[in-house]
Amino acid sequence: MDVMEAIRRRRSVREYRSDPIPADVLERVTEALRLAPSACNYQPWRFVLVTEPKLRAEVAAACHEQLFVAEAPVVVVGCALPETAYKRMGERWNSADVDVAVAIDHLTLAAVAEGLGTCWIGSYDEGALRRLLGVPEEAKIVALTPLGYPRHPSLLQAVKPGDRKPRSEVFSSDHW
Repeated sequence: MDVMEAIRRRRSVREYRSDPIPADVLERVTEALRLAPSACNYQPWRFVLVTEPKLRAEVAAACHEQLFVAEAPVVVVGCALPETAYKRMGERWNSADVDVAVAIDHLTLAAVAEGLGTCWIGSYDEGALRRLLGVPEEAKIVALTPLGYPRHPSLLQAVKPGDRKPRSEVFSSDHW
């Protein structure tokens, strides 16, 4: 599957089968995280792969009871390390959150290519997740996603053109 096909098929999956992900498939998909670009190639991230069922259930509860998160056999938690990220000269802004977001997006596309589903989760109790996963204070949880086989594989079919704004509402040339 080429990258544009993966982009067209990527959906937010909220129902998963409990089937385990074979180790070689999990390695290929998570390699997309490791290979993702980051500002100045600083790679200011750490990803926690949550596989233990009881812990996945606790993670799901910390995601404001989005219990479908625990259905997937893996939950990927993306953490930024702001102190190790690129910082604009003279500014407080750093690239850590953006870098982690780009990496997770790479994961979502690699997952589609392997027949796996994901769902970007940005609503969670960060303190609860820190305690559950032992995330240190210097790290920031940016987002997480369940990773698994969709209960309904048809969810990974191409996005209908009507699901997205037309190009005329998204792009302009040279000026706003």
